Amino acid sequence: MSEAIRVGVYYDFASSVCYVAHRVMQRLADDLESLSLELVWTPLDLCRLTGWPRGAPIEGYRRENALRVARELEVDVRMPGHWIDSRAANGTALALAGTVHEPAWRERVFSAIHEEGRSIDAPAALEALARDLSLDLRALAPAADPDALAAATDRARAAEVTGVPTFMLAEWPIGGIQEPDVMRSLLGRWAAKQRGKSEE
Repeated sequence: MSEAIRVGVYYDFASSVCYVAHRVMQRLADDLESLSLELVWTPLDLCRLTGWPRGAPIEGYRRENALRVARELEVDVRMPGHWIDSRAANGTALALAGTVHEPAWRERVFSAIHEEGRSIDAPAALEALARDLSLDLRALAPAADPDALAAATDRARAAEVTGVPTFMLAEWPIGGIQEPDVMRSLLGRWAAKQRGKSEE
């Protein structure tokens, strides 16, 4: 099998559309493997990126658009009523990057917020999720420094990321999430093009 081509995915746990993207890409796991594509999920702080205020109500067009995306892609979601402070959860994901625990953390936090309707604003809430996975947040605290998340967000901005989810096809940011067939076709064509370049 050829070496995997890496596709970066920027996300924020607070975003219901990112949760939808997480579920859609899970459905494509076998296709990604057959294409030798590896998704590299990188959290960022969407509030820092866009200026959207923490704690702001999620209502009107924002809410309806997110729910429409979820319906169209057949993903059940329980949207929070306000934009949660996801920095600690995102920072923990960043600290776990490259480890076997990162996918489990991503799954646990996304499901807690967008399926179970749980808040993660309080430290005790995150500690409870970590215990579910036998993780010690205190041991991860140095690597989960808020400055690291801020730096990751600033790197995303420099790469012209303007929202989440964003898929990075090399230096090209592709925002949003589409139905599985569209994502499969898009990523498959891009992977073929990248492999063609490497063989020139």
